[in-house]
Amino acid sequence: MGIGKTTLAEAMLFNAGAINRMGRVDDGTTVSDYDPDEHRRTMSVNVSVLPVEWKDHKINIVDTPGYADFVGEVAEAVRVVDGAVILACAVNGLEVGSEQVWEHCKQRDLPRIVVVNRMDRENASFERTLQQLRETFGKCVVPVQVPIGSRDQYRGVVDLLDRKALMFGDGGKIDEGDIPADLQEEVQSFADQLMESVAETDDELIMKYLEGEPLTHEEVVHGVHEGVRTGSIVPVFSAAALTNRGIGLLLDAITTYLPSPVEAGTVTATNAQAKQDEALAPDPNGPLAAMVFKTLADPFIGKLTYFRVYSGTLRPDSHLWNATKEKEERIGTIYTMLGKNQETATAVPAGDFAAVAKLAVTATGDTLCAKDHPLLLSPIAFPAPVYSAAVEAKSRQDQDRMGPALQRMQEEDPTIQVRRDAETGQTVISGMGDSHIEITVERIKRKFGAEMVIQPLRVPYRETLRTKATAEGRFVRQTGGHGQYGVCVIEVEPLTRGEGYHFADKIVGGVVSHSFRPAVDKGIQEAMADGVIAGYPLVDVRATLVDGKEHAVDSSEMAFKIAGSMAFKSAAEKAGVVLLEPVVKVEVTIPEQYTGDIMGDLSQKRGRVHGMNPNGNGTTTIEAEVPQAEMVRYAADLRSMTQGRGQFKMQFDHYDEVPGNVAQKVVEQAKSKSGVG
Repeated sequence: MGIGKTTLAEAMLFNAGAINRMGRVDDGTTVSDYDPDEHRRTMSVNVSVLPVEWKDHKINIVDTPGYADFVGEVAEAVRVVDGAVILACAVNGLEVGSEQVWEHCKQRDLPRIVVVNRMDRENASFERTLQQLRETFGKCVVPVQVPIGSRDQYRGVVDLLDRKALMFGDGGKIDEGDIPADLQEEVQSFADQLMESVAETDDELIMKYLEGEPLTHEEVVHGVHEGVRTGSIVPVFSAAALTNRGIGLLLDAITTYLPSPVEAGTVTATNAQAKQDEALAPDPNGPLAAMVFKTLADPFIGKLTYFRVYSGTLRPDSHLWNATKEKEERIGTIYTMLGKNQETATAVPAGDFAAVAKLAVTATGDTLCAKDHPLLLSPIAFPAPVYSAAVEAKSRQDQDRMGPALQRMQEEDPTIQVRRDAETGQTVISGMGDSHIEITVERIKRKFGAEMVIQPLRVPYRETLRTKATAEGRFVRQTGGHGQYGVCVIEVEPLTRGEGYHFADKIVGGVVSHSFRPAVDKGIQEAMADGVIAGYPLVDVRATLVDGKEHAVDSSEMAFKIAGSMAFKSAAEKAGVVLLEPVVKVEVTIPEQYTGDIMGDLSQKRGRVHGMNPNGNGTTTIEAEVPQAEMVRYAADLRSMTQGRGQFKMQFDHYDEVPGNVAQKVVEQAKSKSGVG
């Protein structure tokens, strides 16, 4: 977050002639950050597609957010690009967002290069940042440039392939010069590292290198390209995006070292008809296969669907098959997108990106193809939500709009999940963090006019009995005319956790007619649903009807239902009621240096740690059981404790008794809210 990705993209657009002047993130004038939420928060929250032409090449730049709450946008981008430019900050070093993007790329074997940005800032250090990159990612990280100067003296780079000084001139111009004397030793050291890495990409080159023969320029370029393709080399460049230095050289590097769609090779799809895999080459004349990687909900134009074509050519005014949904879609006008700006396209060939409006059933992750050649591409792997909150409509009018609006937002952002919690009655929205939820609620208000209030989640506590007890319930109303008469005696006892509710009828003889006995059962269940000490459902109970009385005229089902309820409440008070809370299983993965802090925090949260497992990559996974009430804001807590480097997942496991001091507070809060006590 905040390392200049959007500014770098803006500088690339400017250098390629796609825009006439560079906008600024702080002013809300960049092409990439066009959403009002991005303007207000001065940070990216959406994926943005930015095509540029550079020296006879088309580059589709996909700018992604850096903030962890919007990791779903990163997942969308990584799924459809052929290479990645990962940024590190020359001042603050490698930040957590860059580490996470690296891991996403690594999982998909995605070729990548690194740019050390902000070389023009105070305290900038290429060497310090490079050392951190190598310590974090290994010896595959190799500089191909050495910056000349830093801060306001950042004025050029030494190209290690050509051993030339390239000085930044006005308007993006590059002037060749001599390597400064004070850099000769550093240049030689880095050049030796580069040559060794290049030689290791090819058996013939390694023999040549070991025999002391110099590698040609062509061999080095080819070796770096091959190393990037296989992941054995991640070349490092430097730049200062805000002052537009080093950007043209970076565009050259992208076209030279990152693979084109043709070089990226085939992708595997499943032929839905033949039920077998099919290798798809990036051939514009091949069978059509396009991956939908982004959906934007717009209140005026409807859905805007972004896609990348992997094979074939997608044309406007055509009928396509959504192989994921097994439904036909009509394609109208196709747009090439530049941020929010649209330009109509006559065709979208394999390897290219575009968007189309108003598709009926298509959603993010779907595959579009020809109906007579149905193909399914692998979907996007989205992370599971880690943070939840409740939302309430602000008014009756908002209530009517809220449901459809939440549905539209789930289409736009698959990392958002919405459900109705039957136990607490709350509408629960889950996502990647508190900022994610806040921005989603703001978007719903702006786009669909539904205003909602974010509320904390209610913990679904439950109640149960401590021991066995017997009590009578007596409902008698006889004041003349037809009265009410129902008397029952019930015995209650606690059951093992999770056994639920059992009703038994052990009346001997006909003291209570068979027709009235189900009413007693119903009355007991209604009383259990209302709880006894805090209004939470009472669970894991056996209730046995053991005796009772009825009146020949005045008895009724209603009388026995009320008597059953009264008997249960009385018996429960005698037996003693305890509060139960949901306990979740938690897995927390963190860098090893944070292990002590995380263990201490889990203990403070009343957690029980069951294991610690080193993962062999500098991280440890801690397994624990923690009360759900303590985990409501854990996404924010973990981010704060680990500078965003920790991850966790949790799932419900069981209910357990709440400790007395905690239970007392919960009961008092429940009574306060209900006006009891």
